[in-house]
Amino acid sequence: MKLPDRLDAPLRRLSVALDHLEAAAERRAMADSRRADLEEELAVMQDDRSRLAVELDGAMARARKLDDANAEVTKRLGQASSTIRAVLGLDEPFAAPGPETDPAETEE
Repeated sequence: MKLPDRLDAPLRRLSVALDHLEAAAERRAMADSRRADLEEELAVMQDDRSRLAVELDGAMARARKLDDANAEVTKRLGQASSTIRAVLGLDEPFAAPGPETDPAETEE
């Protein structure tokens, strides 16, 4: 059955409009898919950031403990050295050889 000529133009416009609508729907679906991918990637990065923050806090706590232990060991070694020097009757306090001190001179 043949359509009247006056319907040809509106049907063509309708067809073009439907083609544009399909293209827009396809672009929207692709954009939604990309957005979902980006949101998933962002969630993964946020999880990594949180994990790294926890690990950094732990490492900093361990470093503080090591610094405290180092200070305590240094203090105790100084005390032990002073005690040993006192027992041996040496009058001079213990001084670790430094860059200005020749180690051969301190062993005299």
